[in-house]
Amino acid sequence: MSLTLHGYWRSTAAYRVRTALAVKGVSYEQVTHDLRTGAQHEAGYCALNPQGLVPAMETDDAVLTQSPAILEWIDEVYPDPPLLPADATNRAIVRAMGATIACDIHPVNNLRILNALRAEFGADEAAVNRWIARWIGDGFAALETLIARHGDGFAFGAMPTIADCHLVPQVYSAERFAVDLSLYPHLKVAADNARALPAFAAAHPDRQPDADRA
Repeated sequence: MSLTLHGYWRSTAAYRVRTALAVKGVSYEQVTHDLRTGAQHEAGYCALNPQGLVPAMETDDAVLTQSPAILEWIDEVYPDPPLLPADATNRAIVRAMGATIACDIHPVNNLRILNALRAEFGADEAAVNRWIARWIGDGFAALETLIARHGDGFAFGAMPTIADCHLVPQVYSAERFAVDLSLYPHLKVAADNARALPAFAAAHPDRQPDADRA
């Protein structure tokens, strides 16, 4: 099967998908859409993804959108190694961890939201950074409790899961905006353990072909 991932090197949602593909050892092509220039709103891309957001993934017979759905598809189509636990209750916990990031942290810190804060509400960069830290902090506080309860080296258990595919990119974003992570020691250990793995390292934004070069 041929796969084409439409993304952007610094998009944390695309980062999640790259991570899952790397964990599974699945090859794919990348097409970049520079979010800073609004390339994701061009007509050709919107014909693929009407939301004009990244990521989107072209398969042989469909265009998949929304990173949580893409992650689940990857895990079903490429089941080894699994990114969800075998037990239904544990799968629900892992999905909830991912949703804490994908539904509650990331959307309000998305570039289009930050740009709206600047353009429509007059927020300066200090205010924008406070906004980012507030929502990351709320979500990470909840995840810290869940990881302390369910983690064993990773966000859930002793192997990486979809929860880690969400967590590592969000920690990358938190560090980029200088959010203090000392309040979340279990979360930080889980993220550090995951991003030390070769697959997670390969998905890092700085290692992507479209990354800014100094």
